[in-house]
Amino acid sequence: MSSSDNTAHGTSDKLVYMANQIGAFFTSQDLDTASAKIAEHITKFWDPRMRRAIVAHLDAGGAGLDPAARQAVEALRPRA
Repeated sequence: MSSSDNTAHGTSDKLVYMANQIGAFFTSQDLDTASAKIAEHITKFWDPRMRRAIVAHLDAGGAGLDPAARQAVEALRPRA
């Protein structure tokens, strides 16, 4: 593995952690409400590169994403 692969993996891990932490704030909400609020937060506060990276992580399998965070990231996918 090259150092750039290691950095990309580390970045994905950090973004997954951040998305799951946002989701933890909304655990008292139902899944659909929580995921909508997570997606809203990510859209408002994450840099576009971070949003693209978390969507790419989901496209690669989404390892580590909690259910609400996974649903939120799915909602962030560009529409075809």
